[in-house]
Amino acid sequence: MGDFEWALTRAFNQFFEEEGIEALAYRLKQSRFAPQMIDILVDSRHSKYYLAVECKSLDARKNSSLYFKSHFSAAGGDHQLERETKFLELSGRTGVLAVELRRGAGRPRSAYLLPWGLARERFDEGFAGLRLEKMESYPALERKGGNYHISQLDLAQITRPWENGREEVEFTSFDFEQGDLD
Repeated sequence: MGDFEWALTRAFNQFFEEEGIEALAYRLKQSRFAPQMIDILVDSRHSKYYLAVECKSLDARKNSSLYFKSHFSAAGGDHQLERETKFLELSGRTGVLAVELRRGAGRPRSAYLLPWGLARERFDEGFAGLRLEKMESYPALERKGGNYHISQLDLAQITRPWENGREEVEFTSFDFEQGDLD
């Protein structure tokens, strides 16, 4: 898991540097016996880049879903989704669920950035998890030379307002004028 977290942290910081955006992504120090609040924090004066990212890495050959019981913790009796949602509400950050799908030796990995509201909604409605097909309905992060790359469109899709508890509209890069993504 740590490799995906570091790779995503590097991808965020590379994106910010290339785009000239004043923001910084960093991992929080993990302790073996204490629950970690979130995997990656992004600090910025720009609210759309003020993020908290939870990372999950799944073996897609063995899992058909990201399960809320087995892939999230329940430390201290509180489910990880509930703890992290409370953190998001108190901190004012936008939540992101980043999922890496591993497909075995010799097969490429893929990663997806999902709005936190999607996971929270499914959890609240009693679903067992998020199906891989739902995750894969979002665009995969570009990958070059084994490194992930984040684009304006990737971030626009996860920072878009979550309307009425549901993501209402799908869009493409053609839906934006150049200034809309700055």
